[in-house]
Amino acid sequence: MNFTQMHERLRLELLRRIQRGTVSVSLLARQTGFGQSHLSNFLHSRRQLSLEALDRILAAQHMAAGDLLPTNFSSEGLPAGEGGGAVPVVSHAAALFEPFIRASAAQTMLHLPAGLLQSIRTRVSTPRRAWQRFVAVRISAADAMPMEPLILPEALTLIDRHYNALIPYRPNRPNLYAVRHGSHLRLRYVDFVAHRLVLRPHNIAYPVDLLEVEQGEPPSELIVGRIALIVNET
Repeated sequence: MNFTQMHERLRLELLRRIQRGTVSVSLLARQTGFGQSHLSNFLHSRRQLSLEALDRILAAQHMAAGDLLPTNFSSEGLPAGEGGGAVPVVSHAAALFEPFIRASAAQTMLHLPAGLLQSIRTRVSTPRRAWQRFVAVRISAADAMPMEPLILPEALTLIDRHYNALIPYRPNRPNLYAVRHGSHLRLRYVDFVAHRLVLRPHNIAYPVDLLEVEQGEPPSELIVGRIALIVNET
């Protein structure tokens, strides 16, 4: 990983922490001694930091350079590319908010057939393009109920975070998406109607939800990614 990539990953990680409320620009300014305008320009990609400034921010946020590295492991536990067939299984919060999955966030690995990940097509908005692409999450019994029998309790679902467009992956078949609903992750079929995301369950016993999209915000910002694979445990 070069300096530019590390720089961008730190910027995205700080934005994630600000979004989750664990840090603010004013608090970061007090921690590092930098002016708020200086930090704001960095966070909005209007300027870059020096290596010394980057080190100061990492220290203030109790991070190491290794925390900015994406985590992917082969079946032998060694680092591998995303095409290696192993995907980290993470918490719902990590899937929602973490652009790059750190080693400590990977609960286990989902091992897939060779070549499967490379065959999956992408449709991604520009900001999301920098995120680590594939993650997997486990679905609890309560979260699975609205999608039964398609998704069963304790299923593992593979999320392609580089597919957040409301365009069918296959003709005449609705996409299943992971969606950010407040601070929660929901699996639903999705339409966009009158500035609202319409979240439809598979199980008709459950209600349709409407999710307001803020003025000026594209609906893709609320879509974590397309569900590319469901592994139901039997």
